[in-house]
Amino acid sequence: MRSALFLPATNPRAIEKARTLDCDVAILDLEDAVAPEMKAQARAAAVQAVREGGFGPRLGVRINRLDTPWGADDLKALTGAGAGLIVAPKVSDAEAARALAEALPLGAVLWAMIETPRALLNLNAIAEVERLEALMLGVNDLAVALRTGPSPDREPLKPWLAAAVAAARANGLLALDGVYNAFSDLEGFAAECAQGRLYGFDGKSLIHPSQIAPANAAFGPSEAEIAHARAIVAAFAAPEADGRGAIPIDGQMVERLHLSEAERVLSHLDRRH
Repeated sequence: MRSALFLPATNPRAIEKARTLDCDVAILDLEDAVAPEMKAQARAAAVQAVREGGFGPRLGVRINRLDTPWGADDLKALTGAGAGLIVAPKVSDAEAARALAEALPLGAVLWAMIETPRALLNLNAIAEVERLEALMLGVNDLAVALRTGPSPDREPLKPWLAAAVAAARANGLLALDGVYNAFSDLEGFAAECAQGRLYGFDGKSLIHPSQIAPANAAFGPSEAEIAHARAIVAAFAAPEADGRGAIPIDGQMVERLHLSEAERVLSHLDRRH
């Protein structure tokens, strides 16, 4: 899940375009991108898109919170339409995540957006909820709620970036980094993608199609990484490696934990092709 693009469900052209985009996930938004008077219209458009299908990317829908006038209706309508991925904003504790997950039909999964200080303190409990597939950071809301100052490298959020990845990894979930607002600043976006990958995120939330290709490149393995993974797999498959826990490759000792990571990289590559 290298790239997850948010699109307003009120925009028919955006929905149609999403069917052909190269992002890994297209998320129709019923929440932040939609004014209160347009909520019902956005819900109807999302339901229609889910029923019609035809999306190249995986399709998800971000609903409104259940404690708003629209959230329960969003969830009921979309699960009834067969939505397979529901993105829930401002999930602050395990109870809220569990209530959402238990309302999903068989086969559907939940992504929980981590956007509040309370959620940060409940990361592992949230991540343990069944039917949850991913933690997705909402960095804009977090920065406001924490009252952090501006920082080009997200200095105040770094502990929480690491904590979110740790909670996801401990529970077998995906970890998605938050959005980068300056969509025309592709150099800055690339730098933040590199930071996200350094911290261990699987991909990034996007707000503009121009961010798809840089995100896919940043969170996918490079040609050098693919070649190195193949070399590790081939070396451990050789007869002389039989029974050995570590072998030298290109002047470095490589252990079987590196073999597992190499196999993971190549398995993801195979699925994308």
